[in-house]
Amino acid sequence: METLGGRVALVTGAGGERGFGRAIARRLAAEGADLVLTDIAPTGLSAVATKPPTGWGGLEAVAAEVKQHGRRAMTAVMDVRSAEQIDAVLARAQETFGRIDILVNNAGAPWGRDRAPVVEVPEEAWDTVLDTNLKGTFLCARAVARSMLERRVRGRIVNMASQWGKRGGANRAAYCASKFGVIGFTQVLALELAPAGITVNAVCPGAADTDRLDPLGQREDGSYDEGLRAARIKQQGAAIPLGRLATAADVVAVVAFLVSDAAEYLTGQSINVAGGSVMH
Repeated sequence: METLGGRVALVTGAGGERGFGRAIARRLAAEGADLVLTDIAPTGLSAVATKPPTGWGGLEAVAAEVKQHGRRAMTAVMDVRSAEQIDAVLARAQETFGRIDILVNNAGAPWGRDRAPVVEVPEEAWDTVLDTNLKGTFLCARAVARSMLERRVRGRIVNMASQWGKRGGANRAAYCASKFGVIGFTQVLALELAPAGITVNAVCPGAADTDRLDPLGQREDGSYDEGLRAARIKQQGAAIPLGRLATAADVVAVVAFLVSDAAEYLTGQSINVAGGSVMH
């Protein structure tokens, strides 16, 4: 049954081959939504430069999958750190579809030089993570919330946070700071938009088998090994109470619920999808 028939969803960070964005887009299309798909590059950003190309078609491939469900799709290369680019894409989306009912702030900075002790983190690496994960969420949410208020749309905003937005982790200072910030921002925006019937929630995944974990397949010499990635993912999964890492499907199920009518009385929440790794 199509629970989102006639609605339009904007999903950022949707160009990766095995990321949350693609999976979210496919699920929302299956539920009846039309999609606006964005990423900073046509095929997203690779977390490992030495990973062999797969021929993945990026945003256009995701759009084709959306259309297989009989839904419409629009794609745009967009940097969530740029208010000007966001406004341009939103204007085009509104011209094409008339409105935005759902925003999923999924875009995130890839692993980089920020994954180090605080005393070794370069300022530019810190800025990249905070500007993408936190400022990008703010800019996209601000633009879409304005549109929803102007058009009196009782919309849904879902921000992608993390289990690391609820607890600190060594060598993750920038990432934790950004995701703690996303959770706080979610609560504030939920309070501000509640009178208009717009809900704002966050999803907090644990470690998940997506493109973001491709660095696990990188050998010391810089080469990439898919088998090594799989072995390390299995090892990490064994330490999680439910015995495995999250999948994109696990996270998508929560996102699909939060944007549905069934969740109209939930707002300001930060829901863990972490297999028991975090319980608060």
